[in-house]
Amino acid sequence: MPVPSIEERAERAREKKALYGTDVNLESYESEARAHEAVERAEELPGEVKKAALDVGVKLDAEASGAYVQMDQSPVVAKSLYEGVEIMDIASALKKYDFLQDYWWKLVAPDADKYTSDVAASPPAGYFIRAKKGMKTVFPVKSCLYLGSTNLNQRVHNIVIAEEGSELHVITGCTTPAHVQRGLHIGVSEFFIQKNAHVSFTMIHSWGKEVEVRPRTGITIAEGGSLSNNYILMRPVKTIQTFPTATLAGRGAVASFNTVIYSTMGNIDVGSNVYLNAPETSAESISRVVSMGGEVIARGRMTGTVPGARAHLECVGLLLSDKGRIYSIPELDGRSRDLDMSHEAAVGRISEEELEYLMARGLSSEEATSVIVRGFLDVEIKGLPEELRAEIRSITQREELKGS
Repeated sequence: MPVPSIEERAERAREKKALYGTDVNLESYESEARAHEAVERAEELPGEVKKAALDVGVKLDAEASGAYVQMDQSPVVAKSLYEGVEIMDIASALKKYDFLQDYWWKLVAPDADKYTSDVAASPPAGYFIRAKKGMKTVFPVKSCLYLGSTNLNQRVHNIVIAEEGSELHVITGCTTPAHVQRGLHIGVSEFFIQKNAHVSFTMIHSWGKEVEVRPRTGITIAEGGSLSNNYILMRPVKTIQTFPTATLAGRGAVASFNTVIYSTMGNIDVGSNVYLNAPETSAESISRVVSMGGEVIARGRMTGTVPGARAHLECVGLLLSDKGRIYSIPELDGRSRDLDMSHEAAVGRISEEELEYLMARGLSSEEATSVIVRGFLDVEIKGLPEELRAEIRSITQREELKGS
């Protein structure tokens, strides 16, 4: 058997690193963070915090059902504007409610990996958001997880509960200010969507070029419940690895995952994992990836275990530079008869015909490319209020689409 060359071995090592994740040295980050004082209203936060939040679509003084802001490890704002929506920092919520022990670490195992173990061994920090039975919010809860100290390991554990018949919308922005380039964010989130409850959760990430990110998410959806989960990454990041797992546990439960990635550098490993465990359940995962550089892995896994389950995976990528690379990994696991599960994946380049069409109407090559990319990233997100859909679209459309 021929011995692989040094170049071939380096290439295989690079592929393995991309496909199986980049390890993070936890000991290279600081564990202790200085405390920040809480404020009564989000408008009283420092200007750089409000600016960083605005950069990820979280306008803290705009109409909302409430707000949560965490600076490093300190909750500085936790306020609800409606009686039927509860917003607290998780440490206070655990002290106030004994029933939270029935939710704490129930969907994500504390020993799932070294990142969850690190969060489990640390004092609780993060948010508790609850929509009470029958409460239907019009405006979203707005949250900002702000990593403001260089070289810090920010640990977060969030609990979201949508009680029976409720409707809850959440926009959360995770971000760093311009002067913080290196750091680590580990975020554990557990979502409990009860009977006939509906949740939309939109996460926008904007990190420094040397920030590493490890979200770990578990979701359960009861009979008639639904989740619209939207993830947007438009700025550079060193590494990110996230693979939220949703279990459709009740008849007619629905899950939808929408992912929008614009990559210029780093190692980005994102996707979703759904178990369709009850009759008449359905799930959809749609990813749009544009790469100017770096490596992007777009994963999707659907497991159908009962008759009548329906699932669809779709990942489409645009490669705009030879410096970029896109892996598309769709997986369908059927374990029962009478399933309807499908997937489609494609990676390619911008059509010359499209470019020529726009350039013939007066646009430069760069302007035409930008128009095409913006349209490509404009994923139609179903089931959201029109105001929220427009707000999410504005986040992707206002970004400057250029290399770094």
